[in-house]
Amino acid sequence: MTEHLDFRTPEFNAALAALPVAPATNIAHAEDWWDAVRGLYRQSDDLINLENGYWGAMAEPVKSMFHYWIDRLNHETTLLVRPHWMTIHDGLRQRLAGAMGCSADEIELTRNATEALLALISGYNGLEPGDTVLYSNLDYPCGRDAMEWLRERRGVEPVRMTMPEPATREAVLDAYTSALKAHPRTKLVLLSHVCFATGLVPPVREIAALAKAAGADVIVDAAHSWGMLDFDVPTLNAPFVALNLHKWIGAPLGCGAIYIKKERLDSISPYLGDTTWPADDIRSRVHTGSPNFAAWLTLPAALELHQRIGARSKEARLRALRDAWAEPARALPGVRIMTPADASMTAGITAFRIEGLASDVIVKTLKDRFGVFTVARPILDASDVVRVTPGIFTRMEQAERLLEGIDSMAGEAG
Repeated sequence: MTEHLDFRTPEFNAALAALPVAPATNIAHAEDWWDAVRGLYRQSDDLINLENGYWGAMAEPVKSMFHYWIDRLNHETTLLVRPHWMTIHDGLRQRLAGAMGCSADEIELTRNATEALLALISGYNGLEPGDTVLYSNLDYPCGRDAMEWLRERRGVEPVRMTMPEPATREAVLDAYTSALKAHPRTKLVLLSHVCFATGLVPPVREIAALAKAAGADVIVDAAHSWGMLDFDVPTLNAPFVALNLHKWIGAPLGCGAIYIKKERLDSISPYLGDTTWPADDIRSRVHTGSPNFAAWLTLPAALELHQRIGARSKEARLRALRDAWAEPARALPGVRIMTPADASMTAGITAFRIEGLASDVIVKTLKDRFGVFTVARPILDASDVVRVTPGIFTRMEQAERLLEGIDSMAGEAG
């Protein structure tokens, strides 16, 4: 039933037709073009929202598709889903796999990256009692909890390493090299492609190679990276990846994906003994139940707009927005920027601290005095940070307003 996947509302077609072609050079600072992109979104003017890491806003044309599918599904209900869902689902997986750079039999849709991540960690069957599993203090809390749970479930020894501060490429690689050497029975490593709290982008490919050489497998948490960074999933050099589609791809809430490299499917057991699908089918490795069908049916539209804007363009713009405030703030007395200036270790998300001020106080002050919305995020083994996450609709002057607030608070704290 490809006609379902290929359907586009008039609003969607008109919006894509009206979007100018992206300039060939200096895309990060092509303000007229980003104004056109911004016109696809309807955002609140109450505050400058720099907390877009929770989930991503749908563009209005994508939202029109979501509304279409909500109306149609509530009208036809099972008359649409029962006869056609298997074919539609296969088509969705094909579309997503094409965008991810892998084959459809290596992915399955999930409701979010968390669901995928927990299925991978709990289903990994390459562990024996006495083995070690490794994670860092910057990994997502539920992932850390699941790695600790493996002690009870598999009889292994979980080890938490602390990401170095400042986190240079050399320091991060040295930290993982030392951890793997100190724990020679490490069999599983959890890696965040973009760390949820600080926005640090560790050298995942290199760390995965180190782990492989040490006899360990890697699960990558790519919840924040796909769509914020320009990459094909297999290039992460990891056999197992968990992803979100409702953050930087711009799909409705309730869209995620799980990736298992084809040759490594046997390393993840069927989900709680699931027999809905054959053991050689990735769909047996996660069981979502009934998803939000309208959200999943909107995914082709979200992918089309994402590709129309361009992953490379998004990455460049988000990093430029980050640089507009983070690099000047780095020079301010008492301000600690949690990601390095090295572009290979940054994306759109970055966090900071101000000496002498608690993170929740900074968040409140930015909101009340400067009209900027941010969020405090916890870090194990260290104090909380203030996370800043612009969107592709954020204006440069809004990032500069954040800088103004940081400068003022740093001066007062000093």
